[in-house]
Amino acid sequence: MAITVIVELQAKPGGRDELERLLESTVVNEGSSQPGFLGSRRYEVLDEPDMLIEIADWESAEARQAHLEEAAASGAYAPLIELLAAPLRATVIRQLPALE
Repeated sequence: MAITVIVELQAKPGGRDELERLLESTVVNEGSSQPGFLGSRRYEVLDEPDMLIEIADWESAEARQAHLEEAAASGAYAPLIELLAAPLRATVIRQLPALE
């Protein structure tokens, strides 16, 4: 079952633009080729100038987990982590089935 992941990224003060560029580049270069990755969108938080939100869609929790394990082993997200003021927060959700 498809899942959606809401990721909150708090950049170091004044670093949101750099974080946004690197995140976009990472998604373009890495994300589109990942099995099970359906796409993502990035948002600014209007009242927090150093915060970004990414909403990503995956075919399954297992596909996302496999990607995370591969990224951890390769260090693919290390440059992004360096730009963060706090650990990222990821919330994994899926749509509830319709009630009958």
